[in-house]
Amino acid sequence: MLRTFAVAAALLSAAPALAQTSDEPLPDPNDQSDTFTIGAGAAYIPDYEGSDDYRIIPAVAIRGRVSGIAFFTRATYLYVDFIKKGDSPLELDLGPIVGARLNRTGKIKDDFVDSLPERDTAIEVGGFAGVTYHGLTNPYDALSFRVDVVKDVAGAHESTLVTPTIDFGTPLSRSFYIGLTASAEWAGGDYADYYYSISPADSLASGLPVFDADGGFKSWRIGLLGNYALSGDLTHGWSIFGLGSYGKLSGDFKESPIVDLRGSSSQWLAALGVAYTF
Repeated sequence: MLRTFAVAAALLSAAPALAQTSDEPLPDPNDQSDTFTIGAGAAYIPDYEGSDDYRIIPAVAIRGRVSGIAFFTRATYLYVDFIKKGDSPLELDLGPIVGARLNRTGKIKDDFVDSLPERDTAIEVGGFAGVTYHGLTNPYDALSFRVDVVKDVAGAHESTLVTPTIDFGTPLSRSFYIGLTASAEWAGGDYADYYYSISPADSLASGLPVFDADGGFKSWRIGLLGNYALSGDLTHGWSIFGLGSYGKLSGDFKESPIVDLRGSSSQWLAALGVAYTF
């Protein structure tokens, strides 16, 4: 069931924002009143990390702010930003992350990869830190740089991942918002071994060649998000969103037989859905 949340990564990745083109009064860009948004839709994702088979799954995302404390979901992960926003255009971002990694935890379409041992769900816990600058092109945009660090605490891959991310989001009108994102990911040796190595026993079971994967630079990804407010105002009511991203595996993650022989280093993701902001 947790795969349901696998594309919430950027569906609601920036706070509601408004361009300065309306007869109605514009909201204060430093407004810190409580808000809550929930989105749901369908996503097109790889069967596993490195697969060239795809599936359609349900997708949900939430974001909000209570008493100045912001929270949001990305993929299967929940972020909570404990640093309250002030009047300065430059703000710090800092808080915990908790989530689940579901890579190769269920049925795989590719028979060779499916014959490999099924992996356990990894519960990853960590934190993020970064900075966000507001007002680069208008009072409501945001340019942010963040580094996420998480570690599996459930005895699955038992490794650490580090993900630097750059996000930029801005409204193009009172009802239309776009967001751009770029990220990279480093993974430890235990992560590479758990998901991408092929042991002699695995080779006999699957027919894939033996492979010993090392950690390091794992992948990069770029993405684009669009959000259109059906209510005509991004700060409340119904909206529709669309998301597309492209990523590329690297190093031993790319060279692993489950990718090089049975999958693809190119990884696509797409999602469509509706959201409601209270």
